[in-house]
Amino acid sequence: MEKVRIGFVGTGFMGQCAHLINYSQLDECRVTAIAEVRPQLGEAVAARYGVEKVYRSHTEMLANEELDGIVASQPFWRHGLLLPDLFEAGVPVFTEKPLSCSVEAGEGILAALQRSSGRHFLGYHKRSDPASLFAREEIQRLQESGELGAMRYVRILMPAGDFIASGDSHCIRTDEPPPEGARDPLPADMDEATQGDYSSFVNYYIHQVNLMRYLLGEDYRVSYADPSGVVLAVQSDSGMAGTIEMSPYRTSIDWQEEALIAFERGYVRLELPAPLASNRPGKVTLLRDPGEGAVPETVVPQLPWIHAMRQQALHFVRAVRGEAVPLSETEEGLKDLQVARDYISMRRQ
Repeated sequence: MEKVRIGFVGTGFMGQCAHLINYSQLDECRVTAIAEVRPQLGEAVAARYGVEKVYRSHTEMLANEELDGIVASQPFWRHGLLLPDLFEAGVPVFTEKPLSCSVEAGEGILAALQRSSGRHFLGYHKRSDPASLFAREEIQRLQESGELGAMRYVRILMPAGDFIASGDSHCIRTDEPPPEGARDPLPADMDEATQGDYSSFVNYYIHQVNLMRYLLGEDYRVSYADPSGVVLAVQSDSGMAGTIEMSPYRTSIDWQEEALIAFERGYVRLELPAPLASNRPGKVTLLRDPGEGAVPETVVPQLPWIHAMRQQALHFVRAVRGEAVPLSETEEGLKDLQVARDYISMRRQ
């Protein structure tokens, strides 16, 4: 089968460190073109990764290239301006989280997608970690079997820490200033301080907002917002409780993100590595304590040595080929923005 032709829109820090380095190593695809507004950076990145064509804009790239898929690693506050153009290419488009900087801009993106023949894949890479995939399958199995009783609670802990984990050693940088450019409008009904809180939250914690839905297996609503900004409590559609703890402490040279999925007689514990740590999966710990004289056991499965960003890239390429379905799409990203909005509104009350 011919290799999937991928075009990149943006080759800045995350474009290189989270995405391009992984796509360039996959046998299933070939990065054929780059659109980068900083000419020196674009040429240097293309030379490093053997990319034949470099363009100054996405419109120029789309006008001159036959692509099977597009990876657009851009600031989320530009998605509403950029994505309608990319959707018109009629090929699958991948972007980083969050969907946009406001619910209104997200609704505009969804409307543009529905008017086009394109498809949109939203990059919540934590769903691609082997540990997350294993944990979700085990949660579903336990819910179906009932062997540990009912699922009761999901707790996510996300302290601020070193998300890079030396994963930027290969990153090419130039002295060219990033362009300012136009931005999507922030929520019009928020004052400037609230807009700042909202943007900061969706930039940093939207991963956990999305992971909560993934682990619960259903939608949820915000039930409590701690005024200090440390705890967000939720209740799922079926009544399960959940909390997200946001930086109750910080780490300078470590990453200590985890989730606890509690059943009546045991739990699934998920520990996730720093986002840019390579060749390192998360960890899953299973506690089974069925009672009635049975010996409790703790199981720690050995997971494959592949990191979430690489697995995410491979999944997108296979989805372009029609061999996989998206792990997260535009509609879910819009739900996440609404959860974030509800949280900020409740916290400000």
